[in-house]
Amino acid sequence: MPHSRRIETVQAKLRRKKIDALLVTQPHNRRYLSGYTPADHDIGESSGVLLIPARKAPLLLTDFRFQIQAEREVKDMEVMLYSKGLLALLKGLLPDLAISRLAFESHYTLHSVADKMLVMADKIGISLLPVNGMVEEMRLIKSEDEIDKLRRSVLLNEQVFQQVYQTIAPGQTEIDIALSLESTMRRLGAESPSFETIVATGKRSALPHAVPGPVTIEENQPLMIDMGLLLDGYCSDMTRTFVPGKSDSKYLEIHRLVRKAQQAATKTIRAGVSAAAVDKSARSIISDAGYGDNFGHALGHGVGLAVHEEPRLSSRNRKHLRAGMIVTIEPGIYLPDWGGVRLENMAVVREEGCEVLNQDTTWLDI
Repeated sequence: MPHSRRIETVQAKLRRKKIDALLVTQPHNRRYLSGYTPADHDIGESSGVLLIPARKAPLLLTDFRFQIQAEREVKDMEVMLYSKGLLALLKGLLPDLAISRLAFESHYTLHSVADKMLVMADKIGISLLPVNGMVEEMRLIKSEDEIDKLRRSVLLNEQVFQQVYQTIAPGQTEIDIALSLESTMRRLGAESPSFETIVATGKRSALPHAVPGPVTIEENQPLMIDMGLLLDGYCSDMTRTFVPGKSDSKYLEIHRLVRKAQQAATKTIRAGVSAAAVDKSARSIISDAGYGDNFGHALGHGVGLAVHEEPRLSSRNRKHLRAGMIVTIEPGIYLPDWGGVRLENMAVVREEGCEVLNQDTTWLDI
């Protein structure tokens, strides 16, 4: 397991910054560093935190509800329970560990919690240091083991789509299809959807993040499905747009244009190229065809333990891609009085190009 090596990397960062310890509250960071799998229901309800001292063994702090699971899943670190709340435990624990400078994940800490932490810190004479992205920076580059898990997630996602596609028929609603996709994910071994499934028919496909409704699928009109699942902790994310029935010339024009933009971006991706350059390679094709105003979102985003993470393939991101990053490639055109087309694959950035993880191109080239 790589968790001990990841912890050592965090500890080295802390020592360089002269920080005594880091409190890890972000769930994906917690899993990345420890293998502890419970999810938080929301930012205000935690299943545990990691306390990583710069020079001592890390600890997992949780409560009775998660004791058995924590002791089974977490290796090479002590599990400590708090019965009176996390801050009550920290109040005694931090002085015992000689921690005087404690960093916390400011991007995943409620303001109200931070206020209480400041009061606690003042009482015991320690300094609180907000940090942002210390662990996320490590998660940017995936190991080959992580890439293999992401590949399996993508292929299972495709299998789910292929099965459900065979059952789509007139009279079904967007909700029917979304439920079918999500139940099939579970039956085939996924932990859960990696995000709320998007199913949008007809003019509603012009809504990039449409919520499935009791809307009957329209024949001979665009149908957009954006779906993903969680497998062994890693996410997939895929969009397919097609026409149940017969595609007209307008649909074929838009679909082929979006596919051309996706292919251009795929050919551009490699280590050393800026994220903005990749975005531009796709966006310029759509803009040159007169649809620039109808492609209003970024080209893609990173995927890993979270379905949306760095890097962003955006015109505003001048950072260069690095080998081992995972990105989505998802150009789209959205016409309010007609509908929309988005096509999305996932790819690994490699030194000389990229490796597309999706294998089924049936729904892309028409």
